[in-house]
Amino acid sequence: MTDPTTTTDETLDYSFLLVTHMVCADQQIHNKELKYLYALNSTTKLGRRTKEEKEKILIQDENLIPVDFVAQKVLSEQQNWAMGQILVMAYVDGFYSPLEHQMVEQVAEIWGWSNKRLQEFVKYAKLENAVQPIKEDSTARNTLWNTQNYKAAIEQCTKIAQQDFKFTESALQAAKTTLDNLKIDIDIELNRLTIEHKSSGNARAQTAQEVTKQLETTKQSLEVEIVKKIQDVRESLNGKQRALNYFSIAFMGKTKAGKSTLHAIMTGEGWDSIGVGKQRTTRLNRVYELENIRIIDTPGIGAPGGKTDEEIAQSVIHEADVICYVVTNDSIQETEFGFLRLLKENAKPLIVLLNVHKNFRDSRRGPYELDKFLKNPDKLFALDGTSGLGGHIERIRRYAQQHYGNDYFDIVPVMLLAAQLSYEREHQDNQEQLFKTSQIKNFIDEIWLSIVKYGNIRRSQTLLGCTAVELEKPYKWIEQQAETFTNSTDRLKSKHRNIDKQIAQAANDARNSLKNEIESIFKDALNAIPSFAETHWDSSESEMKQEWETKLKNIGFEERLSTAYQETVSHFAKEVQESLEEIGRELQLIGKLGSHIFSFNRQNSSDERNFFRIGGGILGLAGVVMAFIPPLAGIGLIVGIVGGVIGFIGGFLKSKQEKRREAVENISSVLQRQIKEFKHNSLLKALEQLDKTCDEVQVNVDKYFKELIEGLDAIAINLNLAQSELLEKSVDVLNRAYAKRLVDWCCKKYEPLTQDSIDAAIAQVTRNSTDGINIATKTTIEIKIDSDEIRRILQESVTFEKQPKATSKTHYQIGDIVMEPIFKSVLNFFIQDDWNYTEIEPGEALRLEVKMENSNYTCYAIVNEKNKTFLFYSNSPVKIPKNQYLQIAEFLTRANYGLNIGNFEMDFRDGEVRYKTSIFLGDNELDYPVIRRIVYSNLSTIDDYFPAIMKVIYGGMSAEEAVNQIEGEEEDQEAA
Repeated sequence: MTDPTTTTDETLDYSFLLVTHMVCADQQIHNKELKYLYALNSTTKLGRRTKEEKEKILIQDENLIPVDFVAQKVLSEQQNWAMGQILVMAYVDGFYSPLEHQMVEQVAEIWGWSNKRLQEFVKYAKLENAVQPIKEDSTARNTLWNTQNYKAAIEQCTKIAQQDFKFTESALQAAKTTLDNLKIDIDIELNRLTIEHKSSGNARAQTAQEVTKQLETTKQSLEVEIVKKIQDVRESLNGKQRALNYFSIAFMGKTKAGKSTLHAIMTGEGWDSIGVGKQRTTRLNRVYELENIRIIDTPGIGAPGGKTDEEIAQSVIHEADVICYVVTNDSIQETEFGFLRLLKENAKPLIVLLNVHKNFRDSRRGPYELDKFLKNPDKLFALDGTSGLGGHIERIRRYAQQHYGNDYFDIVPVMLLAAQLSYEREHQDNQEQLFKTSQIKNFIDEIWLSIVKYGNIRRSQTLLGCTAVELEKPYKWIEQQAETFTNSTDRLKSKHRNIDKQIAQAANDARNSLKNEIESIFKDALNAIPSFAETHWDSSESEMKQEWETKLKNIGFEERLSTAYQETVSHFAKEVQESLEEIGRELQLIGKLGSHIFSFNRQNSSDERNFFRIGGGILGLAGVVMAFIPPLAGIGLIVGIVGGVIGFIGGFLKSKQEKRREAVENISSVLQRQIKEFKHNSLLKALEQLDKTCDEVQVNVDKYFKELIEGLDAIAINLNLAQSELLEKSVDVLNRAYAKRLVDWCCKKYEPLTQDSIDAAIAQVTRNSTDGINIATKTTIEIKIDSDEIRRILQESVTFEKQPKATSKTHYQIGDIVMEPIFKSVLNFFIQDDWNYTEIEPGEALRLEVKMENSNYTCYAIVNEKNKTFLFYSNSPVKIPKNQYLQIAEFLTRANYGLNIGNFEMDFRDGEVRYKTSIFLGDNELDYPVIRRIVYSNLSTIDDYFPAIMKVIYGGMSAEEAVNQIEGEEEDQEAA
């Protein structure tokens, strides 16, 4: 980055540069902002260096002076002027964006301004723009903006957009709330696990800490993505709000394809930047607004050092109603069209403008070629022939079909250079002919149709249809994450079963190894007895003690016993460690979860100390084996007394040889018997202690897997709840509103868009990028636009059908009989109990949104006067994954068996679960207590069972166990 403090031939005007930064603050450059900047420039004497730095900021050069540095350099006596000007600049385009607001607050903080002082300047800026708005002075040569049809169409577009935006804003705010809550819920759930871990013991605390560490890494990875999704939602809302009162057209294409020329022709501005390469280096969109039309000129696709194709597309998809993609006949390559898939994903209408290149500016042949073109302009636009456009057009359609998914769009050939020449003074004599022969009017007519004939539906497409597609991205991301976490827990459960088997095998191997080692040690001790007895049968007490200790030391008795248990445990731990590390390599969890190698805590030293006490006992008792010759104890004393007594007695009665033989036999017999007995006791104690050690390791491993799975399950449950909420409160809301607009447009009628009008007309909407949008209506409709024409205009397939009564989700019938009495009782109940409801079928059905302790539910109150029935349904917010259908079917069957009022139902077509309570009235009246019992027993039941359903789906609990658990809790509550 350039050093702003470098000595130059002038002093930089930092106040002016700060205002220039505000031009780019909202990541686009508006023509009104440029006009205001140039007006300031004309009244301010700027030096060469300031002008250079201004241009760097406008093109977002990587060596520009950053805004925080500029703000710091503004002198205190200049701050009032600078703040006033940047705020006027922020409001000059009619929209004070969050990014502009952010820059204002950043500057105020650097200057140490109070909020009160800042707000005074905000008021000034609003007033300044209201009193002195920027005047439009377009020199565009067309009547697109001046016809009565255009003005009427724009007014209607604005009216429809304002109605649609209420649904768009609500859906986007709901989506942001859902994502915000998802982040909070995941954080709360994992913090809960962390708190629980703090109460664990030493060994288990390390395991719990390991789980927490892994889950924290996973949580951080998720939160980074969630924050990105929240930012996308914010940008979408800002973009739509900014363009609310405009019909927006975005120009896109490779560098030098003719976008800037087209922009200048449409607006009458920007001729000075054509051909000088300014647009190649800018990283921002240029925006021009005139007569409620908004033209967005984007940077060149694939320009080195500029934005990526995806960034360019993302910068316009939130607000553009039509995308005009500019290509040239001398450079039609498949790479130019790869990025169209980004537009298709967002359901954006497309017009391809084929700019026919011909060099009329060549110093030698230019005039000749221009004269030839004016004499026979049709030749250049001919489709057939070696130089015809037919091959180019066919190639465009083929490439676009591959990447855009259809070829419904229009391709409009024009010669932008001819139109450009018509604006130049040296071609005044041929001005009208050049403009006409350029065929630019065909493109202008296409835009005119987009506004006058299709403007209403395209505005709804942008605000409702495209926003629904945008929100499907976080929806699908959440769905993928939920599936990933569910699959991860399934893999963990499988690996847990495998590691249990491996630990059991390792424990068994350790047991056998320890047993064999201890037996080997005692066998060597037994083998040492005969020679010891032969050598020391008549030794003194001190000699016998000393020699026995030496004998044991020679066979490594003490050392081997000291290390046998430790080596066995170490080998066992190593085997378990290797098995766990192998699982760590196999498991590919989210983010860095899989790369974290499991490390269980080495058991505290009490186990080794216990063993060493056992070992010490064995070693000590090895000397006490002679204690059976009473009444003395202690190895030296025993041996000495035995020898002395035997020798003394033998001295009177027997020969020396007999004495020797009997002494050896006695010593050997006693030692062997005692060592075998203590070997047996010591082996039992050692194996018992080893079993405890192995069991403790098993407990810790089980705890590790259990808590890790619980943590992942908690995240999966939160993800699934967020997914359902995003679908219900955002995506479905927008798709249904868009479907209503489509129905009205296709039937060539108009009515204000309200929730009641949507509910009355739309039964169900399904939508995907392959099949388009399918709309099931509640009544028969008369479509007045051909399906091919619909597809060409919207560039998305739209089909209509009347929803059959038999497949209605709530199974209520729409009859001709007016069913007042029962329905009125139901309606009065909900009014009296202060419920919010929507009447989705007049006189028959209500929809209600209910928040309970464990979740939120969409409920339906259904009345059939003819059959004298009242039904109440509560739908689970989470649909069952297909791989869990049988488990949940078993769960619901078991649950239903014990229920007194109502029953669970599951739709095997889409995994929807609901709880139903109902009553057949016959000749009886439906009174308040009966309705209350049906409604509240329904809600309490589904809310009680909902956590158990989640445990079956995501917690690995069996259906039987889950039902027994919930019903056991109910019995405990009743007993209490």
